[in-house]
Amino acid sequence: MAHAKNHDYHILPPSIWPLMGSVSAFAMLFGAVLWMHDNGPWLGLIGLAGVLYVMFAWWSDVIAESQVGDHTPVVRIGLRYGFILFIMSEVMFFLAWFWTFFKHALYPMGAQSPLVDGVWPPAGIETFDPWHLPLINTLILLCSGAAATWAHHALVHENNRKDLVTGLTLAIVLGLLFTVFQAYEYSHAAFGFTDGIYPSTFFMATGFHGFHVIIGTIFLAICLLRALKGHFTPEKHVGFEAAAWYWHFVDVVWLFLFASIYVWGR
Repeated sequence: MAHAKNHDYHILPPSIWPLMGSVSAFAMLFGAVLWMHDNGPWLGLIGLAGVLYVMFAWWSDVIAESQVGDHTPVVRIGLRYGFILFIMSEVMFFLAWFWTFFKHALYPMGAQSPLVDGVWPPAGIETFDPWHLPLINTLILLCSGAAATWAHHALVHENNRKDLVTGLTLAIVLGLLFTVFQAYEYSHAAFGFTDGIYPSTFFMATGFHGFHVIIGTIFLAICLLRALKGHFTPEKHVGFEAAAWYWHFVDVVWLFLFASIYVWGR
């Protein structure tokens, strides 16, 4: 009885995943630097494989802990706070790309004086028409967010498993469609990544957003698999809630990207 649990907190057992995750991330980033210096991509790919394996194994453990009842109400509050802090860090990440875009747009560096000779977008850059494919992609992503909200409402307020699965499936399909259209847009760009400050800023901001869309789509797909296994209940669904928050964050970032880079920055 000396070791009987008399509190609502989850005391984690020793785990190898934090160490493996750190080592794999270091190998991935160090390998990427070596790759940029023409030393081959192999170390970076090995590190990437390690990171992906740690993600799968670690989060599988978290799901197992949830299923055996370790995620008490107190633990779930901590998980929510932690994910909110993660999203806040992502906000600051994207703020850096918006900062550099607006800085160069408002003070473009010309041949002589940045205020007199500088123009934005730089001369020779043919920007995208925001009211064609970018607008379509905006509508697709917003509809995907609405489908995720529908799935969340079906679970929490109605305990409707069918609409939960249908809403998640629709959100995932629309997320995949967004990625396909983004890749199509990139393939038809009139500029390359190394063609100047506008192309590099454009591809970094929209490209990192696209990377987050892929991550969010995988996040929703895992939630769909868990929903099909009956993991979520109206009272316990922190994993799905986090995925919905992340997906809405991706939606909002895209709205700012569309308004600032595609429309205003043109």
